[in-house]
Amino acid sequence: MQSDTLLHVCNFSTLFVCMVLKFPQIFVLMRAKSTAGVSLNSLLLELLGFIVFVTYQMYYDYPPPTYLEYPILIAQDVILLLLILHYNGSLRQSLIYTLVFVGGWRLLTVEKWIIDLAMSLCTFISAASKFAQLQCLWRSKDAGQVSALSWALATYTCMARIYTTTVTTGDTQVLVRFIAMTLLNLWVLLTVLYYQRHSSSSKKED
Repeated sequence: MQSDTLLHVCNFSTLFVCMVLKFPQIFVLMRAKSTAGVSLNSLLLELLGFIVFVTYQMYYDYPPPTYLEYPILIAQDVILLLLILHYNGSLRQSLIYTLVFVGGWRLLTVEKWIIDLAMSLCTFISAASKFAQLQCLWRSKDAGQVSALSWALATYTCMARIYTTTVTTGDTQVLVRFIAMTLLNLWVLLTVLYYQRHSSSSKKED
């Protein structure tokens, strides 16, 4: 009984958090009108990983509560992508990205082996997105307009999904993905906090 309650809490809290997960980052960009510290490559890879993951879950008829947040995250990532392209002066590229992502999504379910292969690569794709963001931070040594709150929320949702995956489907590929994403999201979060503190200290000294 307690495990069922905890499962429901994890599922609904994850869904609720994901409904607002990207909002802090969206508001930061809109307020600053700058994309400093935010990696476009990281966002594109994350979006690709989300699309593969939710398509895999739907293809194999997994329980909707275990992946319901991903369409919401995809929508928020699309908004973020449009904002980044807008502030970078390259909004016209959005049409190209739309064609590529929609075409790729349709291709995923043409054959079973395609979606299975894509899912096996999904963890590496999502991990690459985190490393792209880390590389951007290391290169600039400035968290810029990166929202620590968004990364903290992302860390929580992955931790919750480790539990829900364990007690529902037990899918090893999915479980490994969430463990890896938890560790990498936490790494990005700590890096953002480090550079934000360093930047704050420098301003006080000045």
